[in-house]
Amino acid sequence: MPFVDTNIFLRYLTRDDPDKAQACFELFKRAEANQVTLTVTETVVAEVVYVLSSKRTYSLPRDQIRARLYPLLTIQGLRLPQRRTVLRALDLYVAYEIDFEDALIVAHMERQAIRDVYSYDQHFDQMPGVNRQEP
Repeated sequence: MPFVDTNIFLRYLTRDDPDKAQACFELFKRAEANQVTLTVTETVVAEVVYVLSSKRTYSLPRDQIRARLYPLLTIQGLRLPQRRTVLRALDLYVAYEIDFEDALIVAHMERQAIRDVYSYDQHFDQMPGVNRQEP
């Protein structure tokens, strides 16, 4: 099972290099047809979100990032540990003014029925069911 790096997602999602975007499209289509099984992790997804949202690069709005990334992450031939947690994090990222990495924390907390988080990030205070504490 080959691993898929961040730049493969970015080339496909941004289409900033038409030839590479087409090659990435074909790779994802093969995974969708179960002709190849690809592997990715939360780290890659977080980096994709970061780059797409960065004001220095693409500056895409949160809802567009989710709309572009969600279909790729649900491809049957794409192995993503904790897929439901990552997809929930995308939903939280769109719904609240919270960094994607912190949305991942909240999604993991929900999955594990954890309510408390130690953090100085006050944006956790807006998250339902989350009790932020400072050490």
